[in-house]
Amino acid sequence: MISNEVGKLLTATEVAEMLHLHVNTVKRLGDRGEIPFFRVCKRGDRRFRYDDVLSFLHRPK
Repeated sequence: MISNEVGKLLTATEVAEMLHLHVNTVKRLGDRGEIPFFRVCKRGDRRFRYDDVLSFLHRPK
């Protein structure tokens, strides 16, 4: 977990472990806009804000 001015950032793998989902499902949720994410580095790796993941968890279904 990385922490900076936008808060704690998680990789897709860390989010997947936290939500008990497959990493591809987490990426799909990000692509659909259900969990906001940032692209980092030249490869375009995804980073998810910890607070956004918690908001997703507590959102009514």
